[in-house]
Amino acid sequence: MKDAIRRRLERTTDRRAEIERMLADPATLSRPERFRDLSVEFSRIEPVVQAFGRFRERERQLKAAEAMAGDTDPAVREMARQEIAELEAATASDETDLQQMLVPPDPLDDHDVFLEIRAAAGGDEAAIFAGDLFRMYSRHAERRGWSVELLSESRGEHGGYREVISRVAGRGVYARLKFESGTHRVQRVPATESQGRIHTSTCTVAVLPEVGEVESVEINPADLRVDTYRSSGAGGQHVNKTDSAVRITHLPTGLVVECQDERSQHKNRSRAMALLRSRLLAAEREQAAAEKARTRRLQVGTGDRSERIRTYNFPQGRLTDHRIDLTLFRLNDIINGDLDEVIDSLLREHQAEELAGLE
Repeated sequence: MKDAIRRRLERTTDRRAEIERMLADPATLSRPERFRDLSVEFSRIEPVVQAFGRFRERERQLKAAEAMAGDTDPAVREMARQEIAELEAATASDETDLQQMLVPPDPLDDHDVFLEIRAAAGGDEAAIFAGDLFRMYSRHAERRGWSVELLSESRGEHGGYREVISRVAGRGVYARLKFESGTHRVQRVPATESQGRIHTSTCTVAVLPEVGEVESVEINPADLRVDTYRSSGAGGQHVNKTDSAVRITHLPTGLVVECQDERSQHKNRSRAMALLRSRLLAAEREQAAAEKARTRRLQVGTGDRSERIRTYNFPQGRLTDHRIDLTLFRLNDIINGDLDEVIDSLLREHQAEELAGLE
């Protein structure tokens, strides 16, 4: 175990003992808010301290087994050898668990998200690729028991989407999808290509955590321009009869959001405001993340739309994530929603970067 991580765990152990003393102090009991805050902190670090205790006990057992390995009795040495192998494996597993516990939790990890996909370079093929990406994320959501709600769409002339915005809800959605933001590149032969030439197109993906008014940045109503218009839906008795669709412009930043999925103007406005809050918060987080990333190699999670993060090469059946040099030759499975291996690799790399920053 790295010295920096061990020192962090030792400080956490000392802090747990300190909190125990404060919780037993009558002065703390007389201050309900202080008592509640300390109790929450105690419940958060107690599992870490217990796990560290188990780790140190296994370390002691390992040292004892290593001492036994020098015994003159062959039977004792063999028993020590087996015990050493078991303890080394258990210690390594404990260390991994402790490292995961030490990574600072993202308070937004359990939030639902707005998933925005836009065709970029490549014309019709980019729009078709945007449709492929939306289907990929929808199928992945289905695998994990999440729900996908379409908020707005602008379809491409030959299939797919010029832009599609949806809301994905479920347990741990943002934690799993937050590293998907960025520029996605596809390399394949379009159906309309008679010469068999490979074309390259791109789409941008943005994953924005949905936030409530309490968590979000402050929005001055005077900074908003709200326009209503008639929905451009697929038809039916409610289409083009009422101005139910809503477009909101945030004047200081120029951000524009719209929602036309609901028949109620009130519901569309509520959805549009939620999306605006999420975009403004994401902009603040991106700025902070960019500052942090200047001194780090990996820029996972900055949400930089101009950065090419991933390539989908259909002729080779290959997916490459450029941020972590990950290459997988199972593109068909991935494009059909089997994203776990990709996402898990990104999470592990992010965790390693966070641990490297511990002092």
